[in-house]
Amino acid sequence: LFNKWKYGETGFPIVDACMKQLINTGWMHNRGRMIVASFLTKDLLIDWRMGEKWFMQNLIDGDRPSNVGGWQWTAGCGVDAAPYFRIFNPILQSKKFDPKAIFIKKWIPELQNVEIKFAHEPWLSNEPIYIPKIVDHYEARKKTLELFKSYNE
Repeated sequence: LFNKWKYGETGFPIVDACMKQLINTGWMHNRGRMIVASFLTKDLLIDWRMGEKWFMQNLIDGDRPSNVGGWQWTAGCGVDAAPYFRIFNPILQSKKFDPKAIFIKKWIPELQNVEIKFAHEPWLSNEPIYIPKIVDHYEARKKTLELFKSYNE
């Protein structure tokens, strides 16, 4: 799953577009960084340090303290962490911050000619227009919340 995330093959267009941008340009907007970090740590339950390391290997503006801090915040650990229950919904993030799917269509050629709604959620199409999702976000969110809650028991 980590390799799917690294190379933008998760089946979630906003996550994949962000990761393809990182690989191709060495840069990603802060919103994208939060989306992909949340997806890795909370949807896939992969250690934040793996994502942090991948970012440092690929970012042209990589700064260790900022990078570590950002990853810890998103993962819900560290000194100034986001609450564990803050889990970014990649579908809602996609619709809110790329409403016309311009960014998605730029980085994912397979989705350039599809309706906007399918650029955000290709699995809603009757046709196979994009790779399948590697995880169900809603199920992953539920699992993550249960896991974090169990730490307090």
